[in-house]
Amino acid sequence: MPKLLHTADWQIGRQYGRFSPEDAAVLAEARFSAVERIAALAAREQVDAVLVAGDVFDAQTVSDRTIRRLFNALQGYAGPWIMIPGNHDAALAESVWRRSERLAAIPSNAHIILEPAVKSFPELGFAVLAAPLTQRQTHNDLTAWFDTAETPAGLFRVGLAHGSVQGILAEDIDSPNPIAADRVERARLDYLALGDWHGLKSINDRAWYSGTPELERFKGNNGGHVLIIELSDTGEMPNIAPHSITQYEWTSWHETLAIESDLDALIQRLEQLPANTVLDLTLSGQIDLSGEQRLQQALSVIQGRCRSVQCHQADLHLMPTEQDIVALHADGYLGEVIAELQERQQSSAPEVARDALAILARLLRDRQAPETQA
Repeated sequence: MPKLLHTADWQIGRQYGRFSPEDAAVLAEARFSAVERIAALAAREQVDAVLVAGDVFDAQTVSDRTIRRLFNALQGYAGPWIMIPGNHDAALAESVWRRSERLAAIPSNAHIILEPAVKSFPELGFAVLAAPLTQRQTHNDLTAWFDTAETPAGLFRVGLAHGSVQGILAEDIDSPNPIAADRVERARLDYLALGDWHGLKSINDRAWYSGTPELERFKGNNGGHVLIIELSDTGEMPNIAPHSITQYEWTSWHETLAIESDLDALIQRLEQLPANTVLDLTLSGQIDLSGEQRLQQALSVIQGRCRSVQCHQADLHLMPTEQDIVALHADGYLGEVIAELQERQQSSAPEVARDALAILARLLRDRQAPETQA
């Protein structure tokens, strides 16, 4: 019985402008590595074919080098790769796919389906009903023709599509590139491999979104997987097994600090993060100067160990205690400046006042260090 690997939304060539250049380059490279891991998994599991449900590339304008590197990444699996364009790499008259053809970059075992078609693989026991996107957005269901499509007798009917299943996904993405929720039943499909939603999601027992294989958002939608599908001719539902592929784990935290034990707990959690973490940390509440010093030390350590740590502190107010001010010897004019900066944290630009207060405290501590050593 056919055994298939379902994947989608590779987004090769994706840029990460919100990150530092060093982190952005590594995260972009991870998308190529994900394809190599998919090829290795497909070979190890001895699947009959790999289905790629659109958005192989993130944009039509990726470089020729990126195109060649993507197809080189397929080399670890010698069986068929069956791909369709999605909304990011739609099969326009002039597209990244046409450029790939001109570059002669597409290997012979990669089947790129650029028009709606049935492609049969009789030696493998299945036929693919493919609904590629030929423009970025459409308000018509491009899988509607599946219902009346004829496939050779005895072959499993496998749908391959990229879009939004109506009434299942969030309403704000339910209009572009719609797919009927009951397409499996109406088209008598044994399986429908879907792309566009970047998380792992079951529509029903025979229709799934595999999600993107390498995480790239702080969505928490169970992305980072591919699916191994085993079809059965006994009328039973297919056996579907998710496999984690992602290299980096994207995590988003929102933490409120009020008392010292809150900071202790946060630092302990930071110390337990694995090295493959991409962390987006938002802090609110208040912290004294000694606590702020501990926090910055902990962030410095974790930033050196994890892949990426971004910390947003605009809503975290620095509230120096009397002991802080005494320790800084910030009496007289300096004490007045500290008090004013503390008040300005309640203004329309609290982050500026907070940063100024932190810098002033750091300068005062640095000034005291030589005196202490002497």
